[in-house]
Amino acid sequence: MTEELILANATLVLPGETVTGSVRIVGEAITEMDQGSAVPAGAVDCGGDYVAPGLIELHTDNLERHIMPRPRVDWPHAAAIIAHDAELASTGITTVFDAMRVGSVTRKESSYGKYARRLASELLELRDADALKISHFLHLRAEVCSDTLVEELDEFGAEDRVGLVSLMDHTPGQRQFRDMAKLEAYVRGKHGMSDDQFLQHVAHLKALRDEYGEVHEVEAVRAARRFGAVLASHDDTTCDQVQVSAGHGIRLAEFPTTVEAAQACHAHGIQVMMGAPNLIRGGSHSGNVAAQELAEVDLLDIVSSDYVPSALLLSAARLGEIWGDVARGMRTVTQAPAQAVGLEDRGEIRIGARADLIRFRMRAGVPALRAVWSRGQRVS
Repeated sequence: MTEELILANATLVLPGETVTGSVRIVGEAITEMDQGSAVPAGAVDCGGDYVAPGLIELHTDNLERHIMPRPRVDWPHAAAIIAHDAELASTGITTVFDAMRVGSVTRKESSYGKYARRLASELLELRDADALKISHFLHLRAEVCSDTLVEELDEFGAEDRVGLVSLMDHTPGQRQFRDMAKLEAYVRGKHGMSDDQFLQHVAHLKALRDEYGEVHEVEAVRAARRFGAVLASHDDTTCDQVQVSAGHGIRLAEFPTTVEAAQACHAHGIQVMMGAPNLIRGGSHSGNVAAQELAEVDLLDIVSSDYVPSALLLSAARLGEIWGDVARGMRTVTQAPAQAVGLEDRGEIRIGARADLIRFRMRAGVPALRAVWSRGQRVS
């Protein structure tokens, strides 16, 4: 028997406005919408709570945090994936593009090994077994400064549901880590390197960029086309870098580091995505442009939770305050990311859309989640 649910007397967050109304869910889809505060027999009275589309997360390191909760600690992958899935569901995220690094470094002083193919296979097996609460796609973070990027990309194909490929260039002294002091504090704090080890790490990454940078960039662009994936830039800093991104056909820029780069992105029709932690904290931990600064000059289109899943809904609420428009704030975490990656069946409340929904109310300026539904089933 097909299950039916009516959420009534809710503040519905639509793409361009909020209205008091109700939504009817039959099975996995929204089948009816009405305006007004009436509560039909058998419906859930939301008491004015917000009902919005489920959040869509395009770039999160959260799964990596679960598989390696401490340096050199390899957690069982199936357990990590299930815990990660449940955590995201509890924060209102109903679609996620799980970021996985491709491209390893083999030098002993700064080595990090490959893991993406095995992890992706385990995730896809759990998804196919219907063991996960929310919808998962793959996001391959193509590390240009690596020894093995091409061979790791070759392990993936069109059947792997790779939705995003991002071009990562973490060469010291540019993009995210123009400030070498901040890079040193980050890397040494994370990996416990000595002075000499850090200097060798920097020298090795620069050597990798010199040797492989151009060919790796070309191969990553080619792989994205082979997968049918959206291609994203990462940490663009200058107009010249944005020009290169536009030449690759990129239409999504992850975390540009300057106002100049964000302006150039919009000039080239490239959407700008910034991190929720940057917005909530009031600035970048790397010393780059603040997300709020871009929001205030209309250069912010999409928000990603990055490394704090619970920050995604909070950031949408914060943007709603900055812009004086709740619906616009919510679009940055629902409709805008859905459109950026070509997901036409979700990201907004409309008849025929997937019944991915969240219910929340504001408490002291903070959104408090009360329920989450994925494909019409309550998951939190």
